[in-house]
Amino acid sequence: MRLAVFDCDGTLVDSSANIVRAMQQTFAAFGLHDPDPHTVRRVVGLSLVEAMRMLLPEGDADLHARLADDYKAAFQRLRADRKLDPEPMFEGVRDLLDRLVGDGWQLGVATGKSDRGLAFCLAHHRIEHLFTTLHTADRHPSKPHPSMLRACLADAGVTAERAVIIGDTVFDMGMGVASGVRALGVNWGYHEPAELLAHGAAAVAEDALHLESLLLG
Repeated sequence: MRLAVFDCDGTLVDSSANIVRAMQQTFAAFGLHDPDPHTVRRVVGLSLVEAMRMLLPEGDADLHARLADDYKAAFQRLRADRKLDPEPMFEGVRDLLDRLVGDGWQLGVATGKSDRGLAFCLAHHRIEHLFTTLHTADRHPSKPHPSMLRACLADAGVTAERAVIIGDTVFDMGMGVASGVRALGVNWGYHEPAELLAHGAAAVAEDALHLESLLLG
């Protein structure tokens, strides 16, 4: 049995517009200047508190925690008001997931999203049934800590040698390295291919078909 664990934001779906919008609302509520959109994209994948620490290093732990809580509330308000973008899946990814399951792979997700956010995303795209194991920052330390990925391995009953982690950030690559799991990057997300390779990616996929060839190779 083989296991492919995917990051979500920037790997399965393009959620950057919604993340930036919610982050700007949060900073505005605290009287802070809008964070730079590029900088926000750079922290996607981290737990919220860790992301806030990187976006506002001069703040203290209490402020980072309050910003994280407000971000969750802002995101929920935007969703309730139907002001969020659809978070489309990246081209070819849905077909790739179907082919992997048909070929006998187990699939998982390890993401900085909340449990609620991940469930909403997977249900929206009607792909929740494809995944054996789901782990989020709600229940684990922030990436690149290996906790999420190790939990995915345990759920699937798969050794590290029979698994692969697929992501778009150096945090995903670091999680793979820390777990002894082969890490593959994708070039359609939020960090550059050269960064992914420098942080442990065995290779970086140019598109979904290329990713499939790397998984089967």
